Amino acid sequence: MDSRMRIGELSARTGVSIRSLRYYEQRGLLTSTRTTGAHRLYNADAVARVRLLRQLFDAGLSSETIAALLPCVDTPSEDITVETLEVMRNERERIDAQISALLTTRDHLDALMARAADHLTRQRGDALAATA
Repeated sequence: MDSRMRIGELSARTGVSIRSLRYYEQRGLLTSTRTTGAHRLYNADAVARVRLLRQLFDAGLSSETIAALLPCVDTPSEDITVETLEVMRNERERIDAQISALLTTRDHLDALMARAADHLTRQRGDALAATA
């Protein structure tokens, strides 16, 4: 039994659009073979690869940055350079800054929600007192 899948199946299994999968392949982030009818075929490990790509894109990494990091995923050995490690460090610092900013925003939102809840409680209390 052939464990390869066509692009539609890969799309369905990963939740990533066919258009995005074609883009990943065009950028060298994903590979496929072709049938005699020119249909793309992907190995079963493409599912994990696409999920990793989605995580990296969702974290804000560019396709160029991802392409620079993939050799570390594929063969973490001689392909790792000082520059690649520096790219990873920079991306981690950027993500840490985003996390910090999000936590600050969440704290502000928590404070706003507490004030809004207090306001509603006072409004309800005033309304109840007026009807008594």
